[in-house]
Amino acid sequence: MLSTFSFPTKIVFGCGAVNSIPEIVSDFSINRVLIVTDKGIVKSGLVEKVTDNLQRAGIEFALFDGVTSNPTEDDVYAGAEVYRSENCDFIIGIGGGSSLDVAKAIRLKATHDLPLAEYDVMAGGIKKISSDMPGMFAVPTTAGTGSEVGRGAVITLKSTGRKTLIFSPYLIASVAVVDPELTLSLPKTLTAYTGMDALTHNIESYLSTQYHPICDAIAIKGIQLVGAYLSRAVEDGKDIDARTNMMMAAVMGGIAFQKDLGVAHSLAHPLSTIAGLHHGLANAIVLPHTMEFNFEYAKERLRDIAGAFGVNVLSMSVSDAAQAAILQIRQLSERIGIPKRLRDVGVSANMIPQLAEQAMKDACHLTNPRKCQKEDMIYLYNQSL
Repeated sequence: MLSTFSFPTKIVFGCGAVNSIPEIVSDFSINRVLIVTDKGIVKSGLVEKVTDNLQRAGIEFALFDGVTSNPTEDDVYAGAEVYRSENCDFIIGIGGGSSLDVAKAIRLKATHDLPLAEYDVMAGGIKKISSDMPGMFAVPTTAGTGSEVGRGAVITLKSTGRKTLIFSPYLIASVAVVDPELTLSLPKTLTAYTGMDALTHNIESYLSTQYHPICDAIAIKGIQLVGAYLSRAVEDGKDIDARTNMMMAAVMGGIAFQKDLGVAHSLAHPLSTIAGLHHGLANAIVLPHTMEFNFEYAKERLRDIAGAFGVNVLSMSVSDAAQAAILQIRQLSERIGIPKRLRDVGVSANMIPQLAEQAMKDACHLTNPRKCQKEDMIYLYNQSL
């Protein structure tokens, strides 16, 4: 069997990385940049850390701050209109996964005329995406999605009302500028939610049925970093060592899940569109239930995950070690204040039929270790409720 492997773009990583922007932009022909972000990031002053460096480099910029927490195609079209009207030729996304995903989708729309729904990965959209797009920098301000190194954008479409993956190697940012200092002011709750998102990416990619031992090694290290540093980052947001390691864990999760994800993400995406949950929170609540669901199909890999959390698995049976992995996830969630049940965050039983319908249409479960039917989605939502 032949396998094709590829890895993401250039990553400039470390404290003060944003101050490298004047040097980084010198490698590109740029006249005017569109900054894509949300109003909260603007208010926090983080955008200025980027724009000040653009001014140092003599680069003009325009601002689009209309990204919403669960971005829709309206966000993308509004941003694309600013891109055109301001005569921009480059894009910088600043923020969490929502801002970075919208930036990628605006980049797509700058040169691709079809409606966004035509680029849905489930509808064969990858074949319609070509390389003729403007350059882009991705500047994450959370340690969670890994979107700064990812090949996709997740956008909610009006026509379907569900989160849709738009995917292509051409959507990878030209450069990821990853500065842990940009996460120092992130509140405890968002630190916890985004950290569990990073963990879910690493775990689900490690459990994915796709063959990619290089990504497997990255995912295991990412899990190890989350296990060691997420609680510290939540407890003390100024702990730069914890922030740096969590930022790397998020990058590693984004790299690892090019081998695809699993059913937790298929469950989580509708929880955002229908119930309004933060994506990381949704992942965190359903994750241990999906690990139990996959137990008989992924025991050896679950054992490896326990080992990454520091469990001495050598003296345990495979089954006991696999159970220990699930226990580690539950204990970590409890330590950092993750609610245990979906009902604790406003999800009700009458939402489950619609949630399950959308979950089945989500591509992530296609590489889950255990094949999923609609009844399985209903079961997992009920288990998490």
